[in-house]
Amino acid sequence: MVVTRWDPFRELATLQNRVNSIFQDYGRGPDELTTTTSFVPAVDVYEDEHKVTLKLEIPGVSQEDVDIRLENNTLTVRGERKFEKEEKEENFHRIERRYGSFARSFTVPYTLDTENVQANFDNGVLKIELSKRAEAKPKQIKVNIGAGKTLGKTADGAKAESKSTAA
Repeated sequence: MVVTRWDPFRELATLQNRVNSIFQDYGRGPDELTTTTSFVPAVDVYEDEHKVTLKLEIPGVSQEDVDIRLENNTLTVRGERKFEKEEKEENFHRIERRYGSFARSFTVPYTLDTENVQANFDNGVLKIELSKRAEAKPKQIKVNIGAGKTLGKTADGAKAESKSTAA
C-alpha cells in the first residue's frame, strides 16, 4: 500500500483550473472584443397533463433566422443572431452580447404526438408546444371498496362514497 501525503494546495489548484476552464470566454482581451462567437440560448421546459412546452430566449433573432426541425424523435432549433453593422466596430467600448449561430437539440419521448407541434415567436421568446398522445394522458380510475362501495371524487375535488346497487 502506498501512502500519499494530502496537499490542500494541490486540491485548490485543481479547483482553480476547473473554474478557469468554465470562464475562459470571459477573459478575452480588448483586441478580441469584436469577434463573434456562438451562443446557447436559455430554455425552459415544462409539462402539464396535455402537452410539453419549450420556451427559448432568443432576443435579437429575427423569425426568418430560426429553423425548427423534428426528425427521428429529436427536436432541433437552429438560428443565428447577426451583428448589427450600423455602428463602426472601433466605436464600441465593450461588446458583451453573443452573436453567431446556435443549435439546441432535445430528445422527444414517444409519448408525445410529433404530428401535433405548434411554434410561436413573440418578443424574442420562441414557444414550442408538443401535444401528448391520447394514451399518454392521465386517466382517472374509480376504485371499488368493500361490498359495493365506490370511492371517487366529486366535482369540487372532495372524496365521496356512494353505494352502488348491483341488480
